[in-house]
Amino acid sequence: MPGREEVLELVQGALADILEVSPESIAEGTSFDDLGADSLALIELVESLERDLGARFAGFRVEDEDLEDLKTVRDAVDYVLARLGSAR
Repeated sequence: MPGREEVLELVQGALADILEVSPESIAEGTSFDDLGADSLALIELVESLERDLGARFAGFRVEDEDLEDLKTVRDAVDYVLARLGSAR
């Protein structure tokens, strides 16, 4: 089970690739709006997380209806940790 730091790094790395910014510029409290991440970027983030985590944790998935509740990097990290916790 990955810890908070590992999930944060996964989210930062995926967002950095998608938005072409430095992972260090993405703080946990940063909102997706502040990063300039549109809905397409968030879908790409979800696909990246599902690909990375789905390989290690069978059945890991981000529900489409939950996507609109994710406003910040912290929301995404909390969501992933909650989903992994319930996947056990």
